[in-house]
Amino acid sequence: MASKKSAATTWAAFPHDAKAYAYAGDALKKAWPKLHAGDCEPWPETKHAAALLKEAGKAAPRLDAEALAQALQEAWRAFHRGEFKAAFDAGSALGPVGASVAVKALGIHTTYLVEDEDEKLKRFEQAAALAEAAVKALPEQVNSHYRHAFALGRYSQGLSITKALKMGIAGKVRTALDTTLALAPRHAEAHTALAVYHAEIINKIGAMIGGLTYGAKASAAEKHIKEALKLTPASPIAHVEHGNVLLLLDANRNEDAAATAYEKAANCKPLDAMEALDAAWAASQLE
Repeated sequence: MASKKSAATTWAAFPHDAKAYAYAGDALKKAWPKLHAGDCEPWPETKHAAALLKEAGKAAPRLDAEALAQALQEAWRAFHRGEFKAAFDAGSALGPVGASVAVKALGIHTTYLVEDEDEKLKRFEQAAALAEAAVKALPEQVNSHYRHAFALGRYSQGLSITKALKMGIAGKVRTALDTTLALAPRHAEAHTALAVYHAEIINKIGAMIGGLTYGAKASAAEKHIKEALKLTPASPIAHVEHGNVLLLLDANRNEDAAATAYEKAANCKPLDAMEALDAAWAASQLE
């Protein structure tokens, strides 16, 4: 796995105005249900922090529950206002207990703000390692599994399909997403990721082999993306991935429908830096 240095070398700044995403004081708690409608991340209050410390055991940081809650809240504040390096540093310093925010910060920054393909692979590989440690230390936390799927999925997208399949990544992603939805059936981002999983396999190796070997089905892709849109209709990424799924399944037939999905994403009002990047990407596809 990549060393921590690889992700700490250069961090491009968030390129948009982040004033609206500060969420100082009580504003973060108030906005939390909407900010985390997609990933079902629990509000890091003292009670939740105590549960994390207990579950993590020896892998837990040497903090009391109140201090951990404050540290997690500050890390998430940094994430939401686009200070991804600060969020990553704060989260990773907490070990597996801070992996959810660390992996999300590293993953979103890498997706949109890292251009070099080799560097992207290193960072997604590191994100997957952080998430894997969280799965071992915190198996009852839904986002231990979801972040693992997210990081592995992004990593695999940078490889050839032959290499990704040979490494068994598809099976690991599927297992992590199935576990996520078993723990949290309304996890919209996991539904989105499963839709992409089915669509990408069909796109890369065909419906017959994809169905026989990996259980990939176009109907499953459509079902999961529909559920994600139902759960988070105001989320740019749900519409972005809807467009992506449509193109993966049939680019010629679905070109107009995909453009409509991207337009919906571009017109969503972002609630934080991540959603601003999602919406901006969608807008760029319409140019």
